[in-house]
Amino acid sequence: MDDNQLLRYSRHILLPEIGIEGQQAIRAARALVVGAGGLGSPAAMYLASAGVGTLVLADGDIVDLTNLQRQILHTHESIGSAKALSGRRTLHALNPEIEIIPLEQRLDGEALEAEVRKADVVLDCCDNFATRHAVNRACIAACKPLVSGAAIRFDGQISVFDLRRKDVPCYHCLFPEGGELEELRCAVTGVFAPLTGIVGATQAAEALKLLAGCGEPLVGRLLLLDALAMRWREVRYARDPACPVCSHRLA
Repeated sequence: MDDNQLLRYSRHILLPEIGIEGQQAIRAARALVVGAGGLGSPAAMYLASAGVGTLVLADGDIVDLTNLQRQILHTHESIGSAKALSGRRTLHALNPEIEIIPLEQRLDGEALEAEVRKADVVLDCCDNFATRHAVNRACIAACKPLVSGAAIRFDGQISVFDLRRKDVPCYHCLFPEGGELEELRCAVTGVFAPLTGIVGATQAAEALKLLAGCGEPLVGRLLLLDALAMRWREVRYARDPACPVCSHRLA
């Protein structure tokens, strides 16, 4: 790192748990953020400000007026623009020394698998179960760590699936595909604006810890937030030995 970079990231470097080696690992890393909305906005901004060397921002949507209440990557002037391109402008202004790759598409199939293989960490910041399960499968296939978050109404949740390890649960173990889970959308039920910031920032924190190799990640633990009461709760869960998605890893 040069003198300017040492100064920019000095508050990380001062932390013995991160130090120069941890910050260099962050700068050498590639993060994939799936979704540039309420969760992806704060997550991507903290990853960019922390100096993640390559940040891939994937979202096929367009910015509209209803997004601006919580999706802080975007401004009024961004209305009508692709979220991935709007996000790149904001992130570049925040930290011009990192590489930001906008993908103006909803990742799936081979494109999703290719991006996951190239990433060092994947952040699931989307808003639907189909994409969440597709991202989980791609991370299992590529043995990549996944940081998942969700926010609706006043309720948030975060967990980490470190799929580099064979003995840990995957997203399907916790939320089985086709299970009796009601899929709620912000457009119908609403969402408290700061909640997405809290959850997205926590996702960024977990991703940075994974990249720097410090702390204890939220593996096997689901962190739940009731923002109306501002109360956190933790639920522990285990790998499903019969999981049709990940059980083959122990074979």
